[in-house]
This record gives sequence, C-alpha cells and structure tokens, in this order.
Amino acid sequence: METVPVSPPPQALLERLKDYGQEDAFSLWDELSSEEKDLLVKDIENIDLPRIDRIIRCSFHSQGLPSAAIEPVPESCVSTVEERTMEDREKWWKMGMKAIAEGKLGVLLLSGGQGTRLGSSDPKGCFNIGLPSGKSLFHLQAERILCIQRLAAITANEGAGIVPIQWYIMTSPFTDEATRKYFESHKYFGLEADQVTFFQQGTIPCVSKDGRFIMETPYRVAKSPDGNGGVYTALKSSRLLEDMNSRGIKFVDCYGVDNALVRVADPTFLGYFIDKGVSAAAKVVRKAYPQEKVGVFVRRGKGGPLAVVEYSELDPSLSSAVNQETGRLRFCWSNVCLHMFTVDFLNQVANGLEKDSIYHLAEKKIPSIHGQTVGYKLEQFIFDAFPYTPSTTLFEVVREEEFAPVKNSNGSNFDTPDSAKLLVLRLHTRWVVAAGGFLTHSVPLYATGVEVSPLCSYAGENLESICRGRTFHAPCEISF
Repeated sequence: METVPVSPPPQALLERLKDYGQEDAFSLWDELSSEEKDLLVKDIENIDLPRIDRIIRCSFHSQGLPSAAIEPVPESCVSTVEERTMEDREKWWKMGMKAIAEGKLGVLLLSGGQGTRLGSSDPKGCFNIGLPSGKSLFHLQAERILCIQRLAAITANEGAGIVPIQWYIMTSPFTDEATRKYFESHKYFGLEADQVTFFQQGTIPCVSKDGRFIMETPYRVAKSPDGNGGVYTALKSSRLLEDMNSRGIKFVDCYGVDNALVRVADPTFLGYFIDKGVSAAAKVVRKAYPQEKVGVFVRRGKGGPLAVVEYSELDPSLSSAVNQETGRLRFCWSNVCLHMFTVDFLNQVANGLEKDSIYHLAEKKIPSIHGQTVGYKLEQFIFDAFPYTPSTTLFEVVREEEFAPVKNSNGSNFDTPDSAKLLVLRLHTRWVVAAGGFLTHSVPLYATGVEVSPLCSYAGENLESICRGRTFHAPCEISF
C-alpha cells in the first residue's frame, strides 16, 4: 500500500511564526488536505506578524498599568444647551452652512456592525425601525445629507448650485458586500454614486489569555473587526485621508450608524467647531441617571486631555457624585458617538495609534477548534483619539432631539427599534404642532405621532408652508 508523502509546512513561514511564539497555528498541519494546507498558508501570509505581535504585546502590557486619576471635565470645555443664545445658534448655523457650501465638510459613517442583537444578519444600517415611511437607517441618513446640501446651496452660495457632501462609509468584512449592494439597489437614495465611498475596517486575530492565536478551524485563524476605532488606520491605509485633502475637505463629521435621530452634517455643530478652532469635538447628552450604561467624558490627570471612561470602569461612588455648584452629576457628559474632527487631526491620530499599538482587550467566547474558547478580541474605539489632542470641546445636545439608539431587539428593556421609532415620531410631532399643524389619532398620542421626511425639513425648519392649518392623522409620513 502506497503511503502519501507528508509535506512539511513551509520552513521560512514556520520560522517566522516561531519568532513570535505562534507556531501552534501549524499544529494540525498533518491532518489537513492539500487545499486546506494552501488556505492555512495564505491565511498566515496575510497577517502582518510583526505588527500584530507588537499590538498583542503593547495591549497586554498596558492592561495592568494604572491609568491617570480622573477628574470631571472643566465647565469651560462644554457648551451647554442653557447657555447657548439664539445669536450663537444662528451664527454657528451660518458658519457651518458656508463651510458646507464650500465643500469643506466630509461625513464619515461607522457601519461595520451587523444587526445581530436586532435579530438580523444584515448590516445595521439596512434596518427598518418601523416608521410609517418604512425607511431604513441608511435611507434616513442619506436624505438628511440631501436636505443639508440643498439648504447650503440656498443659504450660502447664492445660486451657485449644489456642492455634494462626500460620504465615507466604513464597513467590515462582514457587512461590506451587503452594504454596497443595498446602496446600489436603492440608487443611493437620491445621492450621486460618486459622492459615496465605501471602505473596510481591518480585522485582528483573536488571542488566548496567553496571547496565542485562536484557531477558528484547523486552517484558519479566528479574527474579529478591530473596533470602530479601526477607522483611523483604515482611512490611512485606504488613502482616503489623501482623498479628503485633494477634495479640499477640512472637517469630518463622524457618527455611528445605529442612531435614528442623528443630525448628519449638522451645520450648527460644524459652525461651533470652526468658531472654537479646536481639532476634535464631541456632542454629548446629559446622563439620565447615575447607573445609566453609557461611557462618560473625563479629564485624565491634572490638566490632562479629555478621554472617555466606559461605564463598567467608573467607580459607583464617582457615578453618583454631584457637583454642588451646578446640581449636575460630576461625571454627567455621556459619549454618544457624534464627533467632529479636522482632517489634519485624523492624520495625526492614525500615525499615533499605529505607533502606540494599544488596543482594548474584550474578553469573549470565541468559536474555535476546541469549541467555545474564552479569549480576547482586540479593539480600538473611536474615542481613543481624544488623548492625542490638546483641545477637545464638548457640545451638549438634547437627547430627545438627537439620540435614538437602535441596539436591542423589540421586547428588550431599552434602545429598541420601537423606542427609537417613538422618539422620532414624538420629535416630528412637536415640529408639526410648532409649525401650526394639527393631529388626529386613534391610539393615544404618546404611543404614536407623525414622521417628517428629511427632504422636507432637517431640524424642524421650513414646515409652516406644509403644515399650517392642516390636520394629519397619526401615524403618517409628511413629505412634499
């Protein structure tokens, strides 16, 4: 009987793995078919071993280090709703509109996640939260961009025509193809195809508690997306920071996909950002109650940079401490993933994060050849950028106007499609009533409302001509 000659693993590759203590990746080599061996070799060759080794070492090392003591964010760093005057708001709106009409704003959407917790394997942005219009999150966001482009052309550039806002959409290997197809099949929701750019965030091998690669199959290393903070490295490696520079984009509005009320390309926030002359800013909402599960902004160390601390890392006694002068919680500014950056700063962050190579270790059950293995996914977060800037300001917004998170499936206690839908309907109902419209409804008004198409109004403006003296039966969509 002939024996099949056993081919050893490629020597050079095995030596490189040994250099980094990862030779176990080849432990089942002799049991693989020749196709599987090829797949494994390709998989390992696609991993930038020196970079991944540096990330694993730096991340494990920084885990045990004490971080600088935290202090509340100084009042001078926050623009609160109550101290904003009508003049401020108008000035910022006009400044923002002028910059948008000059093509200086790009919009950056973080959309790497699937709707797994929503019970859907589609990209989260395809999700229909149940509004009367049936529009998905992507659809609503695209129409808000269309609306702002039109308003900017009217208010700022004296009939010189519409300047398209560039929309950069970060996907992950799990959502990329489905996202592109979704946009194509919906004809980009009325936007020009060439103002939308898709790019993928990276993935990083999942590792065991001792820093070894976890094998998902005998011929494939388990990998996971590198977190929404992977956006900085991805923008750089896909040369999109150069693209922004060549188009004259100076500012980038960056947000997460799962907020049904997000004010995409908000001119007021942009005007505020330009007026303050800072390199990074974040919209914040006031924490609803001490135990709310949200990350909050803090100052790291005396006079140090602003940073975000996750709710799980904040000592309960600090969570409930009150500032006697303001009557607010001492740590009350919640991070809701609504950010503004200069393009120069994005360049600086991409270089800095790559050099420091520190990722958060998220302990998870990871599917592997040994069943579910407890190990780490390595992630960066969008707010990891803040320590790199000398100047961050926070811009408080009203939660009911700008924050309707869609994270859990209906039936959960909070942040569901139903709760987000109601937040949209209630806000739009207030707009319609303020514009002189009336509502009839067969269910209680608190459980329904009307939806205003983003093509009619961005933030409640210009509704008098459509609404004054008219009666609408809730629930319905108001469009031209």
